[in-house]
Amino acid sequence: MNVMLKIAIILAVGIIGGKAARLIKLPNVSGYLVAGLLLGPSFFNFVSPADIQSFNLVNEIALAAIAFSIGNEFVLKEIKKIGKSIFIITLLEVVGAVLLVFSVMFFIFRQPFAFSIVIATMSAATAPAATLLVMKQYNAQGPLTRTILPVVALDDVVGIVIFGIALSLAKITAYKQQMSIISMIAGPIIEIAGSVILGFVLGVILSWFSKKTRGRDELQAITLAIIGLATGISLLLGFSPLLTCIVLGTVLVNVQQNSTRVFDSINSFATPIYVLFFTIAGASLDLSILKTVGIMGLSYVLARGIGKIIGAWAGASMVKAEPVVRKYLGLGLLPQGGISIGLMVLVRQQLPDYAIAINTIIMFSVLIYEVSGPIFAKIAIKKAGEIQIDKKTVKSGNKDEINYKASSQTNE
Repeated sequence: MNVMLKIAIILAVGIIGGKAARLIKLPNVSGYLVAGLLLGPSFFNFVSPADIQSFNLVNEIALAAIAFSIGNEFVLKEIKKIGKSIFIITLLEVVGAVLLVFSVMFFIFRQPFAFSIVIATMSAATAPAATLLVMKQYNAQGPLTRTILPVVALDDVVGIVIFGIALSLAKITAYKQQMSIISMIAGPIIEIAGSVILGFVLGVILSWFSKKTRGRDELQAITLAIIGLATGISLLLGFSPLLTCIVLGTVLVNVQQNSTRVFDSINSFATPIYVLFFTIAGASLDLSILKTVGIMGLSYVLARGIGKIIGAWAGASMVKAEPVVRKYLGLGLLPQGGISIGLMVLVRQQLPDYAIAINTIIMFSVLIYEVSGPIFAKIAIKKAGEIQIDKKTVKSGNKDEINYKASSQTNE
């Protein structure tokens, strides 16, 4: 079957999955993932591992658009008010997950230090895509929503740094390599600094072009071209495409007064790409790993979740955040995906002795959290009272009208 026909079928099945999820009051993202899981090797095997590789372009476009949209949340005026708080919360939720996972692996399961430290640092990153789409679907607004998105973006940056350092420590202990402290830290710092500089430069360029552009179609084309440049150059130079696109969006929202029209132009284009991205992500999950993961894999999943929840609560309490942030922030930080899967490639290259065990556990964790993470994110914003659709439903009582609005917001 040709690629275009497969993509069309995947898109159609994903849309049906999203609608089915809405009927049982689950986030659309969960429906896309489950629909994809049915198409994958675990059930009908319509999408093979080879197909997943051929769809890499879709994944890269979707992640770039999502990262660009997250940049829209970093308004400097707001960051100045809560910037220190966001950093402290992020640091503690990352430390909570890493410490608990490391302790479980090293002290309880008696795994080698190299294995324990690497798999622990891979637990830090949160998948921003699922969290962002849940917030958009339910038009979430409030202190919890304003906190979740910056934390999700920042913990990816922190996760990249500590993973780079952990990988260097692991190679020293596992293979007795000689490596200075400077060389251990230099790699992650160069990656992050390069991504920030590239994102800043392209953000200024996009801002200049968007001021000169009047038509929506032309603006959309220019924005997509700049996002494509950000992703392509990052991959070429070994930078982080995710971080580059976040910085690109951040620069735009702070430099240009009417930046909303730029972000809206991308949102109108990106919806089918998002559906494809999550459906393909579901198809890449293989339930057969459940047979091999064992109690250690289950312990990793639990330790990561509990560590993030406790760490987020501790950070929010330390900065005296609002009660809803302290109570529910951790639930919104559970999705795991793109960053962790990307780090698996580095583990295979640089720590081959532990790669199979680490990658099996990580894929199991991704399987669990990609499906359940959006549900927990919805629970968090609902408990915090930040789902705007629910509030409108209570006021109007018109179910048909609200269903239509919910559908419209989802398809923006």
